[in-house]
Amino acid sequence: MRTLVIGNGAREHALAYSLSQDPEVTEVHVAPGNPGMAGVATLHPGVKGEDAAAVLTLAGELAADLVVIGPEIPLVAGVADALRDAGFAVFGPSADAARIEGSKAFAKGVMAAAGVRTAHAEQVGPGASDAEIEAAVDRFGPTWVVKDDGLAGGKGVVVTPDRAAAVQHVHDVHAAGNPVLLESFLDGPEVSLFCLVDGETVVPLLPAQDHKRVRDNDEGPNTGGMGAYTPLPWLPADGVQRIVDEVCVPVARQMVKDGCPFSGLLYAGLAWGADGPAVVEFNCRFGDPETQAVLDLLKTPLGGVLNAVATGTLDQLPPLEWEDGYAVTVVLAAEGYPEKPVTGVAISGVAAGDERRGVRAAGVAEKDGALVSSGGRVLNVIGTGATLEAAREAAYAELATIDLPGGHYRTDIGLAAVEGRISIPE
Repeated sequence: MRTLVIGNGAREHALAYSLSQDPEVTEVHVAPGNPGMAGVATLHPGVKGEDAAAVLTLAGELAADLVVIGPEIPLVAGVADALRDAGFAVFGPSADAARIEGSKAFAKGVMAAAGVRTAHAEQVGPGASDAEIEAAVDRFGPTWVVKDDGLAGGKGVVVTPDRAAAVQHVHDVHAAGNPVLLESFLDGPEVSLFCLVDGETVVPLLPAQDHKRVRDNDEGPNTGGMGAYTPLPWLPADGVQRIVDEVCVPVARQMVKDGCPFSGLLYAGLAWGADGPAVVEFNCRFGDPETQAVLDLLKTPLGGVLNAVATGTLDQLPPLEWEDGYAVTVVLAAEGYPEKPVTGVAISGVAAGDERRGVRAAGVAEKDGALVSSGGRVLNVIGTGATLEAAREAAYAELATIDLPGGHYRTDIGLAAVEGRISIPE
C-alpha cells in the first residue's frame, strides 16, 4: 500500500512513523513534511496541503493507494472532496462534514439536534456595536469562554475570569473578520477522545488529556498544546463508552441524517462534570499533541485501520489492539512561543531518524545538514512505561538529551494524574 500523508507537523510525523511500521505499507510519502521526518518518509516540500490541484497531481504521480489528510485547513478547503472525486481512497472528511470544526456555530447546531450535552453559546458577529458586545458578554461569566468561530489552530480560545480580557478578545477576533462564540464555562477535567467514524460506525481510540496552557500549573496563554498523556487513570471505567454513546454516535447519526456524513477522525474535546461528559469542541482530524501519545500505544497496524475508514469498511475492522501501559508526550517549544517564536536556532542532540527515541518533529528546518527551529512548537518527545509515572520519567529523560537554546517545555505533563489531583465534580 502506497500512502501519502498531507501536513508538516508532529501529528503527521506520528502518522508517517506508524504507517512505516505497518508491514502492508510499502511506501510512505509526506507533503510538504519537514526534515525531521526524512528517516521514515519521502518528503515533497513543494506541495502545500491546501493546494488541491498540487495534491491531486502528486497523488496521481505516486499512484497513492491511500491519502491521509492531517490538518484541518485542507479538509475545510475541500481537498478530500477533490481527491475522492478523482477516485482516491482518502482518510479525512468532506468539506461539508469538516464544518464540525470549521464552524463552531454549525457544531452547536448538530449537537442541539442530536441532544448532545454542551455549553450554552451565543454568536456575536463582526458587525456588532460596542454596546451589543458589552451586553452579550454580560450574559456570561463569571468565567468567560470566548472563541474565534473559525479555524484558529487551537489558539483562538480565551478562558478568563477577567471581563475586560473577554471583551478585548471579542474585538481582536472581529478585527480579523471572524464572528465570535461566547460560551458558558464547563466545569470538570478535560478529556480528548478520538473516534474513527464511517457514517454511523464509530470506533474509539484511547482517551487522552491535552495541556493547553504554555506554562506549568496551567498558567499563561493557550497554545496548540504543550503535551498530553494516555490513557486516563481517573476516568470512570465506563467513561469511553459513555462518550461514544452519549456524544459521538448521536453526532455521527445526526450528520448522516443532515446529509453530511462524516468519514475520518472525529475528535471530541470534552469536560467531565457531575453529569458526565459535555462537549467543549469538535475537531475534524487527529489532534496534536494527543495523537503522538495515542498512536505510540496502538498495536494494530495503522495502514489497515485508516484504509478501512477510507474505503467504507470500518464496520468490518477487527477490534483494535493496544499496548499495555501509558504514553506521555512533551512539546519542546521555541523561545518566545506562543507570542513571537524565535526561529533559526540550532537543535542539538536530535536528528532525522530518531523516531525510536520517541522524537516527533514539527517546527523544524534543515541548515547545513542539521536541524534548526522553524516554528513555535519545535518537536515532541514521547515516553512510555508500565505506569504513568514511568512514562513521564522516560519522556523527560529523553528530552534532557536534546538542547534548543532558549527553548522551553512544561515539566508537569500528566503530573496531576500521577499525584491523584484530578477529580470529577459531584
